[in-house]
Amino acid sequence: MKIIITGAKAIGSHLAQLLSRSNEDVTLIDEDGDRLAQLAANYDILTVQSLPCSLITMKETGVSRADLFIAVTPDENQNVQACIMAKALGAKRTVAKVDNKEYTEEQFAGFYEKLGVDKIIYPELLAGRDISNGLKMSWVRQRWDVHGGALVMLGIKLHEECTILNRPLRELCGPDDPYHIVAIKRRDETIIPGGNDELKLYDMAYFMTTKQYITYIRQIVGKENYADVKNVMIMGGGKITVRTVKELPEYMKAKVIEIDERRCEWLNDRLGDRCLVINGDGRDMSLLSEEGILNTQAFVALTENSESNILTCLAAKRMGVRKTVAVVEDLDYVNMAESLDIGTIINTKSIAASNIYQMMLDTNVKNVKFLTTINADVAEFVAKDGAIVTKKAVKDLNLPKGMTIGGIVRDGAGMLVSGNTRIQKDDSVVVFMHGLTLKRVEKLF
Repeated sequence: MKIIITGAKAIGSHLAQLLSRSNEDVTLIDEDGDRLAQLAANYDILTVQSLPCSLITMKETGVSRADLFIAVTPDENQNVQACIMAKALGAKRTVAKVDNKEYTEEQFAGFYEKLGVDKIIYPELLAGRDISNGLKMSWVRQRWDVHGGALVMLGIKLHEECTILNRPLRELCGPDDPYHIVAIKRRDETIIPGGNDELKLYDMAYFMTTKQYITYIRQIVGKENYADVKNVMIMGGGKITVRTVKELPEYMKAKVIEIDERRCEWLNDRLGDRCLVINGDGRDMSLLSEEGILNTQAFVALTENSESNILTCLAAKRMGVRKTVAVVEDLDYVNMAESLDIGTIINTKSIAASNIYQMMLDTNVKNVKFLTTINADVAEFVAKDGAIVTKKAVKDLNLPKGMTIGGIVRDGAGMLVSGNTRIQKDDSVVVFMHGLTLKRVEKLF
């Protein structure tokens, strides 16, 4: 597949790295020659130093033959313009990153498609939704609803209270049990488990279940004493904070601590009816105490500084906050943050990449999520008529190492799978993958 990316900053660089590992034909365009040289030295990509909307560059890089054109520069107007030009020159599909929610309104989707923009990505909005969704369950590190909630994935850190430690999974996840363990993160190791694997203390375990059994999962992992989140304290008043506050359910009360006085005024004008805005330094423990952190169930660090977010979440934990969330944009810090047990980690690069990556795949892939902390993908595939996965029972499919099936949605109803399950045409199948490309798994469906 021929892919052209314009914009080599955070998201563009991350995408180029991911796509080069999948052996895609990737061309990266940016004005910064030094940044391009560094990426070209480490990854198998073609780099071109040029303006993002250069018609000459687009023609020279073969945009007319491009299967996918991705515009992720910091300027949303340039991104939209570049996609319009690329589509006019023959690119099959285009995607533009924006910083304005108005672009994402469903009523305008057809308008932008007619112009030549097939997909709009607003990373801060996606991150805000992830954070809000995660705060609804204080005892869960990650949650992902599949097919409108027919299946639910829960990422949970296991502590001493967990009742299912040190037992083979074949005894825990049988055909009649209401959950499957589909992935385990143990220190620096990611495990796609088999029947002989066991859950250990401090593992990060990923459960696949249905909504009616979420309460049961909470019981067996020993998280019943975790208070539900009603009060949220947020450090930082940037774009992700704005989107998070707007996505919070009405029963949650939020306080936003922002160090810049002018930004506080701006936030008050736009969010004054949704939260209390406080001018101060969120790293100041005395300020946090004064503002009631001891009566807060969740602390969310959303500044642009990954180190500050990590350290402040650690401090909040020591002050008794059970649920902490940190934006960690520097991928080098993600594993460190996970090892420090700070809580939920949000990375907008990975969130945006997951959404864009889906455009590379066939139409039978409905949803893709990259799990940063375990370096794995989870995706929802729709089985086609005659697909390999429909020809045998799951136990006889000889699935590639590093892949497991978490569950299926059939006629709108979620169900878990056993070895004897037969996948049928049009089933939505949730698949976990570690060390495998989505393209390779896609062939099975």
